[in-house]
Amino acid sequence: MGFREKLIGAGAPASLAVCLLAISPAKADTTQLQACHLGSGIQHIIHIQFDNVHFRRDNPNVPSDLEQMPSLLNFLEKNGTLLANHHTPLISHTSVDILTTLTGVYGAKMGMPIGNTIVYYNPDGSTNFTSSFAYWTDKLGTTPVPQMVDQRGLVHPAPWVPFTRAGCDVGAFSVANIEFENVTSDIDNVFGPTSQEHKEAAANRTLAAADFEGIAIHCARGSSRCANGQQDVLTDEPGGYTGFNALFGNKFVAPAITGGQSGVLDLNNNIIADSHGNPGFPGFSPTPAQSLGYIAQMLEAGVPVVYAYIEDAHDNHSVPSDPDGTFGPGEAGYVSQLKTYDTAFSTFFARLAQDGITADNTLFVVTADENDHFAGAAPTPANCDGINIPCTYPIKGEVEASLPVLLSTEFADTTSLNYDFDSSPGIWINNDKGGQTDAVTRNLERHVSALTGFDPIVGGPNQVMERMADQTEQGFLHMVTSDPNRTPNFVLFSNPDYFLTSSFPAPKSCTLPPLSSCFVETRNFAWNHGDFQEDIVHTWLGIAGPGVRHEGVTNALFTDHSDVRPTILSLAGLKDDYAHDGRVIFEILHEHALPDAVRDQQEILHRLAVAYKAINAPVGPLGVSSLKIATAGITSTDAHYAKVTESLEDLTQERDEIAAAMISMLEDAAFANKRVDEETAERLIDAAHDLLRDTE
Repeated sequence: MGFREKLIGAGAPASLAVCLLAISPAKADTTQLQACHLGSGIQHIIHIQFDNVHFRRDNPNVPSDLEQMPSLLNFLEKNGTLLANHHTPLISHTSVDILTTLTGVYGAKMGMPIGNTIVYYNPDGSTNFTSSFAYWTDKLGTTPVPQMVDQRGLVHPAPWVPFTRAGCDVGAFSVANIEFENVTSDIDNVFGPTSQEHKEAAANRTLAAADFEGIAIHCARGSSRCANGQQDVLTDEPGGYTGFNALFGNKFVAPAITGGQSGVLDLNNNIIADSHGNPGFPGFSPTPAQSLGYIAQMLEAGVPVVYAYIEDAHDNHSVPSDPDGTFGPGEAGYVSQLKTYDTAFSTFFARLAQDGITADNTLFVVTADENDHFAGAAPTPANCDGINIPCTYPIKGEVEASLPVLLSTEFADTTSLNYDFDSSPGIWINNDKGGQTDAVTRNLERHVSALTGFDPIVGGPNQVMERMADQTEQGFLHMVTSDPNRTPNFVLFSNPDYFLTSSFPAPKSCTLPPLSSCFVETRNFAWNHGDFQEDIVHTWLGIAGPGVRHEGVTNALFTDHSDVRPTILSLAGLKDDYAHDGRVIFEILHEHALPDAVRDQQEILHRLAVAYKAINAPVGPLGVSSLKIATAGITSTDAHYAKVTESLEDLTQERDEIAAAMISMLEDAAFANKRVDEETAERLIDAAHDLLRDTE
């Protein structure tokens, strides 16, 4: 399960589509391109983020998602590099992963380190839920603290700013937090509570969602496209940000990119519309034809930088005859959906080529937010491949349970708590007083760690918990923000077959025996993420275009989502007003696209970067080791736990000092063309290796 919205809008009637076919210009508008100044010969940037589309095979006999999308896979292999040893941060979740990709920093620095929902403390000690998806300048729930809070306690710098400052309009379709996510609160935030947009939302929320959610263009200063747009207010932006406007929602974007039409066509020539037939945003599970069609229209209208999100391919979006809400690898519906994905990309690339938008002048960046763990038993027949022999799954679906019900039933523990529903939930104890060493917290941790599950996939009981992170370990994993009220007491990383929730069909109560009465398997969802396991955190990244080497598929480099943004900015000749957690992946870039300092010192910089990722990436070797050490400490005696905590605090401080020096050198070389002192770099590399040896 990974899609952002369970229902997507159906296309409008064909007759409506026919009358708007003329909105796609035959050739891209070059007016904005002339004002947009990017490096490496780049004229356009196309950044696409999938929801859980896999390069690896989930079943060794069944071609992977990308293998069944040869139009995309071949394009990336032919025109650039596909990094197959690419990873997510922790928690490995849609919002966290996309926001890390957009900013180049982990959750600790941009405010969203938990999941698609986050819990926070109220002043009275109680807790509230809120969505991790919100427009960039929104507040967190009912608090005065920014949702996207940085280490200053202010709104984290917005990802479109370096581009708009360089004269480039930036378009977005369904990408987390660049556009409106919650129509009522976002409209009030940007347009105001007395605006006409607010009145529309109050009168017809469904129409307002289609009109205003999920689509935006942030314009360069003086861009005629946004002459009548809304002021793009970013009061916390370093260096200031005034004189910039934006268009929010299809109601304003569509006319600006179609010559006045109210609708935009998908790649199948259907009006992009919601499930009620309202032209506009279809919801947060857009099909490839919808996302690619909209950004193609933006590009053709002269918007040079575009971002798009595409729904997962494994949930049942298009096969009403199948009673299941999700598919397993090689099931007929899954294979059928992937064919539509492949067709969409084939059409997309052909359409762009007709517009003169190719890998010769355009940077293509494509990745998946995270991988998913398939919660299901072996298929039948055993030799199915999905192509010639369809697969079926007699046992399929995540195993759901309520955490409070389990605690009450197995340990008579009725601690008042809140948690985000997940396979790896953060857990906030209501009215918490003593932090991670409080007796209530320690008792709850012991009970959670000892919970026994009943897993139909393995045919019997197993342990629910696999890892646990207290606040000290969350600090090591870059999960503690400047806002203490959103830091959970601890995070449970469970067996990835389990999904912990209080929603139906999770049992509201159960009795022992049998243990099975506390758990239920649902065939509506079968793909879990959020956890730390390799099949979840190991994803892929494809980069193609000017300045990118044609390396095809490579496993040579460990990279993660934080590396995407600095690599894009380096190629584009731009920089952020803050330090990244990620590093420029200069090993896949042509020498002519590198600063002299990087080109002349590639060997030492490569070793420095590899050592940096090894100790600083949340799922790098040191991060994985620290989580194992933390789990052992949390589940032990209080005396041993105190020793482990002290050791991890020391490790965090030492790691942070080494990593900060490393990334400073890497960023200076990439963005300031400053040569590194090789003796200092060698000492840092040795220090990193010492940390790794000490935690083996």
